[in-house]
Amino acid sequence: MGFDPWLYTPEQIDALTEALTGTAIRLEPHANLIDAIWSDRPAPPQGAITPWPDTLAGANSAEKRAALAETLRKAGQKSAVLTLTDSIAWLFNIRGRDIPRNPVAQGFAILHDDGRAALFTDPAKLDAAARAHLGPEVTLSPPDAFEAALANLPGPVRLDRASVPLRVAQVLDAANIPHVWGADPCLLPKARKTQAEISATRAAHLRDGAAMCEFLSWFDAQSPGTLTEIDVVRQLEQARATTGKLLDISFDTIAGSGPNGALPHYRVTEASNRRLLDGELLVLDSGGQYLDGTTDITRTLPIGTPGAAERAAFTRVLQGMIAISRLRFPKGLAGRDLDAIARMPLWLADQDYAHGTGHGVGVYLCVHEGPQRLSRLSETPLEPGMILSNEPGYYREGAFGIRIENLIVVTALDPAPGGDGATQLGFETLTYTPIDTRLIDDTLLTKPERDWLNSYHTACRDKIGPLLSPPARLWLDKVTQTS
Repeated sequence: MGFDPWLYTPEQIDALTEALTGTAIRLEPHANLIDAIWSDRPAPPQGAITPWPDTLAGANSAEKRAALAETLRKAGQKSAVLTLTDSIAWLFNIRGRDIPRNPVAQGFAILHDDGRAALFTDPAKLDAAARAHLGPEVTLSPPDAFEAALANLPGPVRLDRASVPLRVAQVLDAANIPHVWGADPCLLPKARKTQAEISATRAAHLRDGAAMCEFLSWFDAQSPGTLTEIDVVRQLEQARATTGKLLDISFDTIAGSGPNGALPHYRVTEASNRRLLDGELLVLDSGGQYLDGTTDITRTLPIGTPGAAERAAFTRVLQGMIAISRLRFPKGLAGRDLDAIARMPLWLADQDYAHGTGHGVGVYLCVHEGPQRLSRLSETPLEPGMILSNEPGYYREGAFGIRIENLIVVTALDPAPGGDGATQLGFETLTYTPIDTRLIDDTLLTKPERDWLNSYHTACRDKIGPLLSPPARLWLDKVTQTS
């Protein structure tokens, strides 16, 4: 079975090879046959590459490269090959427009142990200001020069087996250049946001929260049966655009009503579009890309009067989300250690959800970022500055879906009185948009949970209220009254 080594990582090929054990099938790297006959293949995307302000990043590219170069030297490695587009964007403090919803540019990079670097992307994407931003220690070459550069590297070369194309290792092997497997050196530093990045994304989330509240105040004024899912998507995207700061949405908006809401990753089309009917729920998952931050928020909204089963399930999901938001935990725990906490209220009712509780999020970068996650599969210890989503849910096939999502950032906490003095971590909530109390079964909430919700809604009024139009401000005051 032939495969294109540019399209598969060593980790993927190892997994496929293991899966084929005991069969007569073997994997063979080969030139891409589709490319050979694709006569009308579109040209590669040519989105402009622009500098991302060092003031927002909290460190310039030279400082980042110097820190990673020291990591390479300590490990006895001469260079590292970078192929993840968001790692490249982070390292050089640049952003691109090659991939919709993700402000990245296609290309490759090589980082040397002295802090010098090489960027392989179409030079035509960079104007004079962008080239000057890279500085004299970064060479710029077209992508077709990448293989030749690999073949002339001093070894050992660091490769991430989970992200680098197998072809990179083949080129090094053919040139007798030793390589070692190691994680992309940008992953953890990128995940640990600087104070400048956290301050920037706080501002982006307030702006986005105001857009959400403007939309929700409009949505609440509509009668059941008058809107379709596509109407909702268009109105919400317009609300974000009205901020004047939106550069893109961070992913295609999910607006699933009734049975469509039971599909966690549903995307409405003209064929699937349905009207929002009385008694149903709407799962609305959306986000924006702003120069100062990336947002991702889910709210579940009632259409008319919700049923008892929907209210009970919603409340359990809310309890899980609150549990994560309020959590205090020792340093060193990973996402797998926390995931069950969000599920506990659902488990007590023999319910669950089939996705992770949270994923990492960038700052004006990808809305899905690793390695940090809230998932039973995540082994990466959580550290201050890591941004994650907090999004438990529940999905009843053919009937309804529920998800509540805020973004949170890991913070270091002060020692608790009378404690042992061990380092404790917690979460700061970044997202401020009210949670629909019409879907809450008050008999299920505990006093600490109700106190958290009241405090959260007070913060929504204080932080978002001054940014709203008068009608939206009245709506916000009404829906965030203390319960």
